[in-house]
Amino acid sequence: MKHTSWILALIIGVVLGVVGDRMMGGGPRVAGPTPRAPELPAQARPPQRPQEDPKAVYRIPVDDSPVKGPADALVTIVESSDFECPFCKRVGPTMKQIEQAYPGKVRFVFKHNPLPFHPKAMPAAIATEEARAQGGSAKFWEMHDRLFDSAPALDRSALEQAAKAAGLDMTAFRKALDENRHEARIKRDQALVNGVGANGTPSFFVNGRKIAGAVPFEVFKGVIDEELAKAEALVKSGVPAKDVYARTMERAASAPVMIDPPPGQPAPQAAPQPPPAPPASAQKVDFRPDDPQKGQKGAPVTVVVFSDFQCPFCTRVEPTLAALQKAYPSDVRVVWKNYPLAMHPQAMPAALAAEAAREQGKFWEMHDLLFQNQAQLGPAQYDAWAKQLGLDLKKFQAASASPATRARVEEDARLGARFAAQGTPTLYVNCRQVVGAQPYEVFQKVVDEELARVAEMKKAGVKVDASFYERICDENVKRAQKG
Repeated sequence: MKHTSWILALIIGVVLGVVGDRMMGGGPRVAGPTPRAPELPAQARPPQRPQEDPKAVYRIPVDDSPVKGPADALVTIVESSDFECPFCKRVGPTMKQIEQAYPGKVRFVFKHNPLPFHPKAMPAAIATEEARAQGGSAKFWEMHDRLFDSAPALDRSALEQAAKAAGLDMTAFRKALDENRHEARIKRDQALVNGVGANGTPSFFVNGRKIAGAVPFEVFKGVIDEELAKAEALVKSGVPAKDVYARTMERAASAPVMIDPPPGQPAPQAAPQPPPAPPASAQKVDFRPDDPQKGQKGAPVTVVVFSDFQCPFCTRVEPTLAALQKAYPSDVRVVWKNYPLAMHPQAMPAALAAEAAREQGKFWEMHDLLFQNQAQLGPAQYDAWAKQLGLDLKKFQAASASPATRARVEEDARLGARFAAQGTPTLYVNCRQVVGAQPYEVFQKVVDEELARVAEMKKAGVKVDASFYERICDENVKRAQKG
């Protein structure tokens, strides 16, 4: 059993890593040349990039979602899906196989996640919700099956044909599509699953444990069997079967749970190769004098990072930035810009908490606590961490709720929409763009190139002073425009 669980965890870890990196940026998995020995000895190098914990349990409430199966089933499978996604259609037979293999033991719950690059996904989701509004969960699942059978034909006529076949009131159905009825409820589902890192489709939660992608039945079976055993133990301890899922959710995480690979088991990655050349893109990125900064203000290399406290890939880049500043203690400074993504429900509150801490001189301390406890982000925790940092709690709470604080974060976010359109984290090294949680070697290469340019500029008589950032950014933007 232990051997099987180990293999299963490895499979799920690989799947999660691949799907997650492709959806949110993360960057290519490459191993580059060894860092400079004097500044960053091997033992001080950042650890392998964290992986998502395959054993993590996420808080996915059933709420008012469509349900199929007995209320006292010991295992609940929540499916986060998109009707236009071909992989979501592909996994349908596997769900049927699970239903047949575990009669009475599994119930199914559906959460919508219509991806923005699938234009037919939202209307299809609205169609299923209107079916549920007219006939409850049974009609939802009937429409669900009809639309997946019909996909990729999901235009207006296909939706209406499916609705007629399901016996729906067509006047009400057409009105629902015309008015985008149920869209707010669908987006609520989407925010929930995106908040725990399920940005791709299909994604599944087996008693809260995430499985990403259209994986084989055997992968589901391994997790279901483990969760059945846990659930049966709860029932034996006196927990009613109908309360097993609620009990499981009590200590579940509300954000992605990341772990470092165990010693001797490095994260799977591609064969070593030189790091790719940094992108030619360069843009002039301005920042406020009082934006959070770490490092010497006169440092010749400035890294501006657009980041989100609930983004798992932003967590991954933090050790790399710390390693850079350790390797180049007088040469690199880091400047923080908030870019809380709408798909992360705790990103804005966390940014407000960090800004409130900044007003009392403790931004970076709060920053570290937020990333270290990313799976537990929430209002009660922000107050607790403020107390832990010795902040004036009343001032902290007032600043967190202040329109001025929100306006400051929103101003950063508008810049993020312009300069970090590819997602978070997006970084600018002396205004040269680097997208995603790239390996240390990629950043090292850019920093070394910048330091070489700085040396040339110094020889030409340019001073590294308060205006140097403006000067070198202008040079880099011109260089990028020339190609």
